[in-house]
Amino acid sequence: MKRYILHTSFNIYRFEVLQWEHSVHKHTYFEIIFILRGEGVHNLNGNSFAYSEGDVFLVGPEDFHDFEIATLTEFCFIRFNESFLKQQAHDGNTWQQIVETLLYTSSQSRGSIVHDLVEKQKLHHLLQVLESEYQNPESSYFEIIRDNLMRSMMMILARNLLGQSSASIASNDSVEAILRYIKQHIYQPDFLTIEHLAEVFHYSPAYISIFFKRHTGEPLKQYITKLKMSLIEARLQFSQHSLTEIADEFGFTDESHFCKQFRKYTGKTPTAFRKKRLISS
Repeated sequence: MKRYILHTSFNIYRFEVLQWEHSVHKHTYFEIIFILRGEGVHNLNGNSFAYSEGDVFLVGPEDFHDFEIATLTEFCFIRFNESFLKQQAHDGNTWQQIVETLLYTSSQSRGSIVHDLVEKQKLHHLLQVLESEYQNPESSYFEIIRDNLMRSMMMILARNLLGQSSASIASNDSVEAILRYIKQHIYQPDFLTIEHLAEVFHYSPAYISIFFKRHTGEPLKQYITKLKMSLIEARLQFSQHSLTEIADEFGFTDESHFCKQFRKYTGKTPTAFRKKRLISS
């Protein structure tokens, strides 16, 4: 499968096409994809999602996708890589958690992130301003304006992805509801036991595991572990938090328990993982 490379940390690409010319592919970077007009199907990680004007998709380095275009479609792609994210990492834990939750979460069954018309309009207005500023990248104010516009976009995307209340989630029996609930409570292990999830979604403990694997192709416990470890890896890479702080944040009993579980999953200690990332960067 072809993998596309981004040679700058950030760019914006607007175009329109009648026929998609790229085969299924991955990237080394992230994409926020705006559908400005047109209709068709977005094939993402083996799932197919109808798209239309106003939809917004998020694609990460491990996602594979292509488009089937039904009517003339105008796209705008915001593309950025990890070096762009590193520039933002020092500016606070809240922003960092938003980035991690939004970008380092599996997209295996994620269609358009935004469905509310008003929310779509807000994002498209921000995009218009961003594109306008992008025409003058030499301006001394460009990076400040760009970064704040990107933060606003990601805040809105995160709000739409994670903003449903537990009550509304519990009333939805789709696997999407379970995925959203897991993402909302990934820092609270007591909320992610099989028994608790079964109670929230009104399944038996045995059946919720079967239901989840049937619809995602992945065991429930494995999905939770992978999600947690991907967030921890991002924390080790992009933050200066101590191992004790990370262990406490993710609900481990203590630092020793955290290190044991991380090594069991990755084959490396957290310290070795962080050191290797620092050397490679």
